[in-house]
Amino acid sequence: MPKKVDVSSSALQNSDTAQFVSIALFSGVGLLVSLVIVICRMNGIF
Repeated sequence: MPKKVDVSSSALQNSDTAQFVSIALFSGVGLLVSLVIVICRMNGIF
């Protein structure tokens, strides 16, 4: 019985980790795009 609880909590932790990684990647891409736009505006491209 305790093994089932360990397996479900481990699966839940893996799901949380995958969700955190996807959010981190999305945020990182957004920041990168924002940085590129700011640099382009400073150079007069946009």
